[in-house]
Amino acid sequence: MATTHRLLRSDARDLAGLKAASIHCIVTSPPYPMIGMWDPCFGELRPEIAHALKVEDGEQAFELMHQELDRVWREAFRVLVDGGIACINIGDATRKIGGSFRLFVNHARILQCCTGLGFQALPAIIWRKQTNAPTKFMGSGMLPPGAYVTLEHEYILILRKGAKREFRTNEAKAKRSESAFFWEERNQWFSDVWYDLKGTSQNLADTEARSRSGAYPFELAYRLVNMFSIKGDTILDPFVGTGTTTLAAMASERNSVGIDIDADLLRIAGDRAGPCKTFLNDYIAERVQRHLDFVENRLASGKDLKKGNEPHGFPCISAQERKLKITPVLEIQRVSDHAFSVKNDTEPIECCVPGSDPTVQSCS
Repeated sequence: MATTHRLLRSDARDLAGLKAASIHCIVTSPPYPMIGMWDPCFGELRPEIAHALKVEDGEQAFELMHQELDRVWREAFRVLVDGGIACINIGDATRKIGGSFRLFVNHARILQCCTGLGFQALPAIIWRKQTNAPTKFMGSGMLPPGAYVTLEHEYILILRKGAKREFRTNEAKAKRSESAFFWEERNQWFSDVWYDLKGTSQNLADTEARSRSGAYPFELAYRLVNMFSIKGDTILDPFVGTGTTTLAAMASERNSVGIDIDADLLRIAGDRAGPCKTFLNDYIAERVQRHLDFVENRLASGKDLKKGNEPHGFPCISAQERKLKITPVLEIQRVSDHAFSVKNDTEPIECCVPGSDPTVQSCS
């Protein structure tokens, strides 16, 4: 299968370049209102925001920032297909402003907007970030009542446009079956608390770009892309930043569109995407190897696996895993400064990653 990936410099509040009902899934993380690193970003969008921050009117600044994001969610609703899913990673903010320390509840404000637009809210995920530690005291340390609970988690809001998506054609049904996930992944990925993901270090040479980027881990984007779309779908990230969602789509045989207003971040996203073939293939090989490890451990414990996966030839637990097929990336071709074509093999990836036990069954 060949997929296409575009990186477009544009304003997420106006996606006029995208047709209505042309996107199957959105995976994104916007600038977080009332987090200091994004104050300049919001201030440039609307001078009233900069003024509200200057006079320490937190309520006004918070609301004005979200009014700008509201325009993004309105566009997101327009471009999604019926039954399409939007996944929004957002953290709440704690801040001392106007002489008082308080919480600004970003996730609730976004939910309020999106359900008003017609999105249906599905159970959300709490991402408990290992980079945040409870030993980072806030407030008066060990003295009540001025000590504050440390904010150690973010939200991944899951929103659907309309009713559950339907797959009517044989081709769509076949692609859906190939896009299945493993039984053990279903148990892990669809838990409402993710605590096994670490925040991503940017490692960007451009210090200014680093200050404007808040990338999530590749694993987070990869999970969401595979949980809520099928092969051949188109994934949108209206705040693509350094391109993590683009890489996840490339690894998953999905098409993608990445939008960002920042030309420097788009350049970095493009520079990351071009040479990422080895990284992507190592990652998906490790994914399949984890399944082989699961199979080996389950059999060693005396439990049986009564089903078999047809493309790879390994055991699995459920009949829904029978057609699951994971293929390696053969080629990533840069067709322009901000567009890529990715070709995947028609044959399934070999399962044993370098250094693994050679006695473990291979997938080929």
